Amino acid sequence: MKMIKPIVNILKIIDNYDTFIVGFSGVLSDGSAIKSEAINALVNLKKSGKHIVLLSNSPLRVAGIAKILHENRVPLSIFDSIITAGEILHYQLKSKQGNYGALGARYFQLGCQNDDGVFDKLDYERVDDISKADFIYMSSVASQEDTTDTYRADLEHAASLGIPFVCAGNDTSTYKDGKVCVAPGAIAEQYAVLGGNIITVGKPDAKIMEYAIEDMAITDKNKVLMIGDNMTTDIKGANLIGIHAVLISKGVHVNFLGEGYIPDVAKTRELSNSFDTFPDYVISNLRW
Repeated sequence: MKMIKPIVNILKIIDNYDTFIVGFSGVLSDGSAIKSEAINALVNLKKSGKHIVLLSNSPLRVAGIAKILHENRVPLSIFDSIITAGEILHYQLKSKQGNYGALGARYFQLGCQNDDGVFDKLDYERVDDISKADFIYMSSVASQEDTTDTYRADLEHAASLGIPFVCAGNDTSTYKDGKVCVAPGAIAEQYAVLGGNIITVGKPDAKIMEYAIEDMAITDKNKVLMIGDNMTTDIKGANLIGIHAVLISKGVHVNFLGEGYIPDVAKTRELSNSFDTFPDYVISNLRW
């Protein structure tokens, strides 16, 4: 069993790593505001000569994430690159290769009605009737109070029609308006249970994890560290490509791991065992 080490600040371990992959939701943002101490940590990492890649399962395209960061006075120069599930999905919809070539052009949007630029300047048409759609698209839930049952009727209707379900990000939970809530990944899982075909983009896909560091000239993956708050996406993705990982305990798993400044290692290990996914470190929040 992998040993999980609790740390209070990232400074303690930075000498072991050259490249840091960081998530957005739960790491840099709590769903309503940017975490200033996390940004301070990244600024200091950059000053220390480290490479930093922002890899997010957000449905936002890169320009959307960059706008949020800029509006919150976060220096974009600290990032070597910014990669989002929304940007990757936009490219795949544009290229129409593989599964995307057979999707069709009409989509029904489930949940939040903001498509976050995924379909911008592409030849896709939103329709208001599922029976007229070629596929379902979901970027996020409409309300933080939503559950999978909120969408059951639409999912059952779509499944009866045999149309695919597409979403940016595999997260089953995330932040909305500062609170942990259900995410499109959970709705996609429910659709799969109903027999529907799902197409999701983002972590923990090993190809996307590898893509995040392919321009970093990595010669030793032991020098790469993933920092994320989600066991099933961030930490699982790190495990899949053989890099080290830090779990943010005051993220989407906060209701289980608690609000403590010093992380609860016993509960972190219990959570890891339940997902068969293991971080190397656990920290309550990203701080210098």
